[in-house]
Amino acid sequence: INSQLILFLYHIYKFMSMNKSADLCSNKNIAQSAGIIGLATLCSRILGFVRDLAIARLFGVYLYAQAFVIAFKIPNLLRDLVGEGATNAAFVPVFSEYTTGNKKKEFWELANLGMNVLLVILSLITLLGIIFSPFLVRLVAPGFLANPAQFQTTVRLTRIIFPYILLIGLTAYSIGVLNSLRHFTIPAFAPCLLNISIIIFALIWGEGIKGLASGVLVGGVLQLAVQIPVLYKKGFSFCFTNKFNHPEIKRIGKLMLPRLFSTVIYQLNNFVDTIFGSLVFIVGEGGVAALYFSYRLIQFPLGIFSNSLSQAILPTLSSQVLDDDRTKLKETLSFGLRSILFIMLPASIGFMVLSRPIIWTLFKGGKFDVYSVQATANGLFFYSIGLFAYGANKVVQCGFFALKDTLTPTKVAGLALAINIILNSVLMYPMKLSGLALATSISGIIGFFILLFLLQKKIGGLNLKALFFYFSKIFLASIAMGVVCAAVLDLGIYWDSFLGKVVHLLLPIASGGIVYIIFCFILQVKEVHSLWRWVFKEWTVSTGECPDV
Repeated sequence: INSQLILFLYHIYKFMSMNKSADLCSNKNIAQSAGIIGLATLCSRILGFVRDLAIARLFGVYLYAQAFVIAFKIPNLLRDLVGEGATNAAFVPVFSEYTTGNKKKEFWELANLGMNVLLVILSLITLLGIIFSPFLVRLVAPGFLANPAQFQTTVRLTRIIFPYILLIGLTAYSIGVLNSLRHFTIPAFAPCLLNISIIIFALIWGEGIKGLASGVLVGGVLQLAVQIPVLYKKGFSFCFTNKFNHPEIKRIGKLMLPRLFSTVIYQLNNFVDTIFGSLVFIVGEGGVAALYFSYRLIQFPLGIFSNSLSQAILPTLSSQVLDDDRTKLKETLSFGLRSILFIMLPASIGFMVLSRPIIWTLFKGGKFDVYSVQATANGLFFYSIGLFAYGANKVVQCGFFALKDTLTPTKVAGLALAINIILNSVLMYPMKLSGLALATSISGIIGFFILLFLLQKKIGGLNLKALFFYFSKIFLASIAMGVVCAAVLDLGIYWDSFLGKVVHLLLPIASGGIVYIIFCFILQVKEVHSLWRWVFKEWTVSTGECPDV
């Protein structure tokens, strides 16, 4: 479904721009690549949801659930640093320059050097992390100090899980190398193995930390293991070296350093919520776990669509930026932003209206009691306000990364972090847990609009007025959808069974989706008119066909 959705957006773009066949080829390639990544991410997110469901049913939002959230969040910081952070911002743009012409030998030499550098750095970080786990837990979850059992459990679990940093860091680097070669399939499906591993081990061991820790480590090994045969088939050959003075390594380092700070700042936004959420005497019991479960649901559409599109679009932008004429670059960025808004704005409104029935239907049961449902639903509602900004921000950042500007996103991320900390401090007293989620949404929205304005200033020609007009139409259609969802929800069609809960949830979703399409027609959103013609095959396309990826 997700692959077809992304390809549909390509067909919309093609229909509206039939006279630009050269540009369409790159957008079709992006759509196909994003479709592969999106389909894999959909599988991973479904498995991730099953994983979270198993953890929620086994532990609720209490001791072991909160210990796992903290212990797993610390190594996942580095996953973003080396994966979506350093790989996308530094490795992919530089590596992409070596994938054309007769530079394959230099490409693999550089890839081997990068692997060696990363292996040394990650090994050192892993060792230090195991030693200083108590300090890290104090830093990330200071509220746990009030409960010695919870603190010690979290420290023990953190130490066991910490080698995952080495495994996932090497995996993320391997994915970056393969993405530079336009190979997306195996890297995209690899995260499924982590979720499968955690689910199996958690169910085998039941309550306690052994299953969760074993699942994370085995999953990390599996994710790395599936990348290695593909790398070697493509031409990679690993060998130890201490010659780290390659000029491109220094260039990558210069690009990486600002992006590392940017990603650290982005992750600190999440850690800020965790830090404040651990203060039980202010926000209430289970704040860390409730914020985790709600934010994981927000990550579902982000991972399936926004991350897929941004991961696929970056190599294309990195190539287009080398042209003297920036027209293709601007059109690709516009294509990405319109695609994100078309999906994420209605998703934001839908999550807000249906937050409680979603949590009740999906999580309620076992140790996940009524209190857990309410706390998680509150977090989901206020995180949803910023959903469109989280998604669109990834596309805008790709524009800066392609231009080899990693400093500007870092500065904006730092500003967003400062805003988040201030708002957290202010809102957590009157709004408790909800205030923490709202602060994250507000800071994310402000950061997105600032970054978009700066990108327009840097390259020009994005036509922000047209984009804002498009945003307004999609927003109005989404509001109409939300009103209908709320009205259908209030009809009270409900039976006290799992099937009844599902029906109670699906009816407003289906009704709202229909209304969203209708209002897009009324507001003359071109994407929906093209959808109608595409579904019924009443519109014609240009005769030229782009080569497959």
